[in-house]
Amino acid sequence: MAIENKFPGKDITIEDIKTKFPLVAKKNKNHISKFKISGVEFGSSLVPIFAGPNMVESYKLIMDCAKNVKNIGAHFLRGGAFKPLTFPYRSKKYNETRLDGLKWLKEAKKKFDIPVITEVMEEKFLDPVCDVADILQIGSRNMQNFPFLTACAKTGKPIMLKRHYGSSLRDWLGAAEYILYEGNKKVLLCERGVSVPHTHRSTSRFLLDLQVIPAAKEITHLPIISDPSHATFWNPWVSPMTLASVAAGADGIMLEVHPDPKNSAVDPLQPINYKEFKMLVKKMNKIAKAVDRKII
Repeated sequence: MAIENKFPGKDITIEDIKTKFPLVAKKNKNHISKFKISGVEFGSSLVPIFAGPNMVESYKLIMDCAKNVKNIGAHFLRGGAFKPLTFPYRSKKYNETRLDGLKWLKEAKKKFDIPVITEVMEEKFLDPVCDVADILQIGSRNMQNFPFLTACAKTGKPIMLKRHYGSSLRDWLGAAEYILYEGNKKVLLCERGVSVPHTHRSTSRFLLDLQVIPAAKEITHLPIISDPSHATFWNPWVSPMTLASVAAGADGIMLEVHPDPKNSAVDPLQPINYKEFKMLVKKMNKIAKAVDRKII
């Protein structure tokens, strides 16, 4: 579709909806994408939970996490075998497990009967990641890596597209259009925090953009997922922002859950432990009922 880019900008126009992302845009106000991924419904009253450690640190850890998050109520196990960091330097705790991590995720998936979402960072690793993942996670830094988006879309695997922390809603939906353009219709959009002048805490790098949930729902039929863990960067804020996300209309919640958060190999300030996760799921159920949704 060759369309002249007459009005570039960050805010969405009527022209954008018609010509820039017609596949992502709603056909009418009641248009909502409904599909299942590994038996889990999206676009319905259910609000699925993605839970697990930021990184697949070890075989023992991922097995323990898979067992516990599944028992508590998670619909998907999350965990990165490949983990991008802002800087090239690594702490002594950090150990990117890569292909070993994928192998452990696959075993956890089979043993505990829980589908897996994990990040793919490079096209050369698409095949081994696709062999394990039920959903491919595309991280914020790859959001506008358009050849990579196209390659991921062509696998036919469901995709979670994380919003870049500096992108507008227009940019985010434009990136999603690349995936739908290849015929891949199972796309989840994930809000994971944006860069702002003030975040209310020196250790919090991003601010969860709750407003983008209803804003996106006005434009797109795709499900909107919220990631309060990565956005807040601070354990005490995860629970209230999770509940606020459910109240705002999020179609799924991504949470970092770790048995020993303070000793997490990556970002130890934000994970919640199993006890906190269990308590949060109970609270999420209450909020979900209030807005005609459900968690389990």
